[in-house]
Amino acid sequence: MVRTVGDSAVDVVHPLLVLSRGGARLAAGARGWWERAPRDHRGPALFLAGSCALFLWLMPYGPWLAGAAALGAAAWCGRERPEPAAVEPEPDPEERAARLQALYEALVPCFAVAGDPRPEPLYCGDGSWERAFTAYGFDADGRLTHLLLRYPPCFPDGEPDARLRVQRLLCAKAGRDREFRFDWDEEANALHVTALEPLPAGLCAQRFVVAPGEMVLGFTDAEAVPRTLPVRDGDETRDVPPVVWRTGPRSTEPHLLVLGQPGSGTTTLLRSVALQALQHGDVAIVDGSGAGEYACLAGRRGVLSVETTPVGALASLQWAAHETERRLLAAVRAREGADGAGPPGGGHRPLWVLVDRPAVLTHLARSEGRPDPQELLEVVLRHGRAARVSVALAEQFEGAEALAQAVRAYTRARVVLGCATPEQVRAVLGEPPQTTPVREVPPGRGYARLGTGPVLRLQVPATPDPYDELAAEAHREAVAALLPVPVVGVEE
Repeated sequence: MVRTVGDSAVDVVHPLLVLSRGGARLAAGARGWWERAPRDHRGPALFLAGSCALFLWLMPYGPWLAGAAALGAAAWCGRERPEPAAVEPEPDPEERAARLQALYEALVPCFAVAGDPRPEPLYCGDGSWERAFTAYGFDADGRLTHLLLRYPPCFPDGEPDARLRVQRLLCAKAGRDREFRFDWDEEANALHVTALEPLPAGLCAQRFVVAPGEMVLGFTDAEAVPRTLPVRDGDETRDVPPVVWRTGPRSTEPHLLVLGQPGSGTTTLLRSVALQALQHGDVAIVDGSGAGEYACLAGRRGVLSVETTPVGALASLQWAAHETERRLLAAVRAREGADGAGPPGGGHRPLWVLVDRPAVLTHLARSEGRPDPQELLEVVLRHGRAARVSVALAEQFEGAEALAQAVRAYTRARVVLGCATPEQVRAVLGEPPQTTPVREVPPGRGYARLGTGPVLRLQVPATPDPYDELAAEAHREAVAALLPVPVVGVEE
């Protein structure tokens, strides 16, 4: 039976059904005992049951008490019993030891350094894993979750190539398409390997609780950054550790460079930066791909221009260079006047110059005999921090060689998105990642490094084009809600 209470439906079982089901279970249990019991036990059991029945019949209210006890037992046995939770089997100790021994033997060529002064080396052909592996853990499926191993002091742990060789081997032997973090302790000659959970890929663009000049590039691991941000995830709100890029006159990495494979989310990251920058500043966009990925921002308040042609790109970047110089002069005059009490930057709003696929613009400009648009960025990149002008560029790996020297020199905040080898990550960020990349990653997944900081895992918030019908409807609505009001028809 189902009874409706308010707006919810409550399952109600008739008492007679419960009593009948309990009586049937009691009868089945008694019958089963009778069939399993030896013949010499049946007689005493019948005698004991008859004696109890006679005693209850003779005592006051005995039959009523017996009936109540029978009804209680039937109701208890006839109740709905929740199914017991499935107990995950633990890995077999012998199988676990065999896997650790196989992993140890695979590490012998890496850690068996010639000339080890120890009489019993940690890693040798006939050695055991128990001396090298001091801590380990497995999940219910028998996969390695964490491992703490020791290695010889003569191992060159300061060389990135030697580290990458060990990390690749461990990922191949224990990875199974999982991402591992490798914490090298050079002082203790120990390596801690930890299997990482995937970063949240469903978080969409929204208003983040950050200070002016701070940009949320994405989200990372909880132990990698010292802060968290409240983020809406569907109908819930949870705290997520962010990767915050700080800009402004006091920033040491005022400009950003994003590299990745096609479809890895480089344009999504620039679109997310543009939506956050429009809260407190102005934005000039140059789209070298010409695919109309930033058409949703055209004609919006705070968006100075959205250029997709080489001629428009040259004009926009030339204006940005002149604007940077003008702001510098205004800042100098403000400091010189009124005993140097003028506001920094002349009191201008922050300006953001976003350039997507500059290598394509360079190729088109050279084919038409025009100046290289990247040369106009040198003034902005060199003096943008003092003038409160920030530059964010996005390019694909195949066009990275066409980036100008000024772009490479002044973009100290770097992001690599998509499937990239450790060598590619190291070439862009300056250091190899502490984790092993997996073969298949969702859009917006990669690594980030701000200045000389550590290499962090990164998941860019979903910021699709609101006009893209292939994107998720919830993500498109979230981006559309963040768009500024159109300039046309708005009363000042």
